[in-house]
Amino acid sequence: MAAPEMRDPIESGCPDGFQYMHPVMRRNYGLWAYHEDPRPGVLVHVSKTGEKIWTVRAGTQRILDVFTLRKLMDIGDTYGEGYVHFTIRSNIEFQVADGDKVEPLVKALEDAGFPVGGTRNSVTSLSHTQGWLHCDIPGTDASGVVKAMMDELLPEFKAWNMPNRVHITTSCCQINCGGQGDIAINVQHVKPPKINHALVGNVCERPTVVARCPVAAIRPAMVDGKPSLEVDEKKCICCGACYPPCPPMQINDHQYTQLAVWIGGNHSNARGKPTFQRLVAAGIPNNPPRWPEATAIVKKILECYKAGAKDWERINEWVERIGWPRFFEVTGLPFTKYHIDNWRGARANLNSSTHIRF
Repeated sequence: MAAPEMRDPIESGCPDGFQYMHPVMRRNYGLWAYHEDPRPGVLVHVSKTGEKIWTVRAGTQRILDVFTLRKLMDIGDTYGEGYVHFTIRSNIEFQVADGDKVEPLVKALEDAGFPVGGTRNSVTSLSHTQGWLHCDIPGTDASGVVKAMMDELLPEFKAWNMPNRVHITTSCCQINCGGQGDIAINVQHVKPPKINHALVGNVCERPTVVARCPVAAIRPAMVDGKPSLEVDEKKCICCGACYPPCPPMQINDHQYTQLAVWIGGNHSNARGKPTFQRLVAAGIPNNPPRWPEATAIVKKILECYKAGAKDWERINEWVERIGWPRFFEVTGLPFTKYHIDNWRGARANLNSSTHIRF
């Protein structure tokens, strides 16, 4: 008896995206001639074959409930052509091959509470983690910060008012998902962890915890006759890396978990080499549910950027042109000793490019 034919293995990873593409996109893959921006939130791509496809972008929340998903899909089936995809910033994009469907689709989305925008020189939706739901070290709810800020920045999402596009990111902690963007709102802990010495020996693998610390501030210790750990607070940078492998080293605290704003990060290699973000504000109260202090600082930075930058300058290019002293002067943010970059591991000038060199 012949051996049964074996099936091909199922590979892990993303499925083939072509099966979900609009037919016009599939037919013209690699054949696009140019694209235009008819209005905020709407793109039209023109193929070398003459075919066109319109894309309508709308903002959504990061975590979509079934009711919201069904509502979006109903809009896509009724006013669009049934083809959608999501961007990395949680925006939904509908594709239609008939330009007459664009305005009814935009109106249906706006009426349902989904703002249309986020293209070209606008403030796009904040990119953020959802660590409050799944992570073991979040210091705050990043999605709450996003909701509060986007409520304030909604007019900039729906219009083309900025000198160039603005990418804003948030994170629940400062070591895992800290975003690199034009503006980043990251969590910072300002006190070393509090250690429950009675539990460390039974819960934690001490060598793993010692190895986890990036600045070698943790070492084994015996406390009250039990194996435990101790922290050299002069070395500790309060990053929280020790907490995931050792929950008895609690670092989250409503008073000592704060926010920090960094600016100037840029992954792009288009007009210059990528840039690191720099700290501009620290010790901002982690003040839910609206985070007014952090929101006010971000709005002030955007206001000064809009008023002072040249056309098509990104935030990092604007700051490099006017200089950091002038940036702190125009924004009114206080400059302290903590803003001085004196990290000895920076080598010469923190070289960063697609070609790693020192």
